[in-house]
Amino acid sequence: MNIQVRKGTPEDVPQVFKLVQELAVYEKAADQVSNTPEQMLEDGFGPNPIYGLLVAEVDGKIVGISMYYTRYSTWKGKRLYLEDLIVTESMRGSGLGKKLLDATIAEARATQCTGVMWQVLDWNEPAIKFYESYGARLDAEWINCHLDF
Repeated sequence: MNIQVRKGTPEDVPQVFKLVQELAVYEKAADQVSNTPEQMLEDGFGPNPIYGLLVAEVDGKIVGISMYYTRYSTWKGKRLYLEDLIVTESMRGSGLGKKLLDATIAEARATQCTGVMWQVLDWNEPAIKFYESYGARLDAEWINCHLDF
């Protein structure tokens, strides 16, 4: 299997959006996706990109992504926030997630971030174990807050 991890391009957005939809189904929240491929194209590749994208390909097909952006911590400074690490169901357990997370960490270091942050659902045991294998600190102390418009 030939896995290639590379920076995402505008042409990748339709396949990326399908992975986003697949993740929403996995997380039992398919009805909550209100984003569109057109909006993702504008937000990631328009005149003022607000996210970065890494894609993992196998035989020319995108089977995983890492979507991230820069955030700022008053305590830690510039941080990379990993919005989503998605691997299509048929490829989970193949090492693809590790390649994507390693590439994301490398991107954070290359852009002088002081660390990487992300969230994981409390019921997603495979993902929790994967992140713990990196020595990640899972913080149960903070509560997520959302204000939707």
